[in-house]
Amino acid sequence: MASFDIVSKVDPQTLENAVNTAQKELQTRYDLRDTKGGIELNKKENTILLSSENSMRVKALEDILLGRVVKQGIDGTSLDFTADEQPSGQLIKKTIKVRAGVDKDTGRKIIKAIKDAKVKVEAQMQDDQVRVTSKKIDDLQAAIAVLRKADIGLPLQFVNMKS
Repeated sequence: MASFDIVSKVDPQTLENAVNTAQKELQTRYDLRDTKGGIELNKKENTILLSSENSMRVKALEDILLGRVVKQGIDGTSLDFTADEQPSGQLIKKTIKVRAGVDKDTGRKIIKAIKDAKVKVEAQMQDDQVRVTSKKIDDLQAAIAVLRKADIGLPLQFVNMKS
């Protein structure tokens, strides 16, 4: 049986490079030069903390971060900007989660998209990834093509192709 895994992950070193580049840009931009706070990466919790004096500058930090992440080759949808801003003393803080792994709801979307395409493959959830198996490699490649066209909401990588 041929198979492959569908995962969603971000390279931690590339993410750290993008955050460091965004911090350097923050220091050199004229309109944000005297800003208190900044951009911090928390590797253990897989989050990025933005902090500044007002919400307009936090939005500018988001734009800088998103631009640098995309330039480093990371898909912009891997960052979750939906969290609300939190006032903390004189600063406003916003925590951005870095999406890693395929959660159960997204896994169901992936499996449904494959079944709706009527490709002769079997898909099943395994922890934070989806395993797709088939007798033919051509069917697996058809499933990959279906998922690339589908709007899942997460950046997907296709790994461990075995024949």
